[in-house]
Amino acid sequence: MRKEIPTPVVIGQSRPDGRKFPMRTAEMKIHFFTAAISALLLSIPSMVPIAAMEGAPRVQSGYAPVNGLKMYYEIHGTADGNHPPLVLLHGGGSTIDTSFGKVLRPLAETRQVIAFEQQGHGHTADVDRPFSFEQSADDAAALLRHLKIGNADFFGYSNGGNIALQIAIRHPELVRKLVVASAMFKRDGLSPEFWESMKRATLQSMPAELREAYLGVAPHPEQLPAFHDKSVRRMLEFKDWRPEDLRKIGAPTLVMIADGDIVRPEHAVEMFRLLPHAQLAVLPGTDHMTLVNRAEWQVSMIKAFLDAPAAK
Repeated sequence: MRKEIPTPVVIGQSRPDGRKFPMRTAEMKIHFFTAAISALLLSIPSMVPIAAMEGAPRVQSGYAPVNGLKMYYEIHGTADGNHPPLVLLHGGGSTIDTSFGKVLRPLAETRQVIAFEQQGHGHTADVDRPFSFEQSADDAAALLRHLKIGNADFFGYSNGGNIALQIAIRHPELVRKLVVASAMFKRDGLSPEFWESMKRATLQSMPAELREAYLGVAPHPEQLPAFHDKSVRRMLEFKDWRPEDLRKIGAPTLVMIADGDIVRPEHAVEMFRLLPHAQLAVLPGTDHMTLVNRAEWQVSMIKAFLDAPAAK
C-alpha cells in the first residue's frame, strides 16, 4: 500500500508566551550528504521569446549587463497592478529549471515571475571573482534596477534562500515579502558531518542532474571543475551572520524547511524567532533534494502568503 504523507505543518506568528514548537531532529545519513553537497553548492538589449506549452504564461528571456556579468534572465507572465513581480533565486550548483522547474509555471499564472541564473551558473558565464552570497545579492539588486523594478517579492531555495536574506539586509528598499526555503545564517545550522563532507567534496560527488543541467546550458562547459570548486569554497569560507541583521529585516518572511533537510529544523525555528514578521512551514516526509518536487504544497503556501495583506 502507498504510504500516506501527512499535511505540511504551517506555524504562524511568534507566540507571545514564548512556547516552543515540537520539532523532531531529522536523521542525517552519510550517503545523503554526498548527494546534497553541490545542491548548496553578453548584453543583449532586446528579450527573446521562449517557446512555451500551450496555455502557459508568456515567457521572454535575455541577458543583462550586471556588475561585470552578462546575466541570463527570464520573465514569465505579465505585470499587473495587483501583484509585484516574484523573483526566484535558485540553489547552489543549480539552474532555474533544476530549482524551480515544477513551480515556476503555476506561480506565473497569477503574477509576473522573474528568474535568473547567478554568476557562473547555467547560462550565465563566470568571471574572475569568488562566489559569495553578498555579491549575489548585489547582482540581483542590479538586475532589478536594470529591469526598472523598484519593489518585488523574493523566493530563494537553499543558497538562493541565503541570497534572499542578504538582499533584504543590503537592499531592503527592493523587498516587499520573502520566501526563504532551506536556508541558513550560521554554520551550526548544518550538522558537523555536513561540513566534514564538504572538505572531501569532489566533482564525482556532484548529483548527476545538476552536472547534466550545467553541461547542457553553460556557455563554457569545460569550466565545470572550476565551477564545482568555487561552489564548495563559498560554503567552506562561510562565516556566521549577526543575529541583529536578521532582526532588522522588516519584510514579512515565510521560512520553509523540510523535516529531513540538511539544514536543521531547529535552525529554521531560530531564524523564524529572529525575523520580526515571520511564518514557518515544515514539510513532512521531505529532504533537501526532494523539497523542489513538493510543487503543490509550495505553490499553495507561497501564493497564500504573498496574497495575504501585510499585518499592521
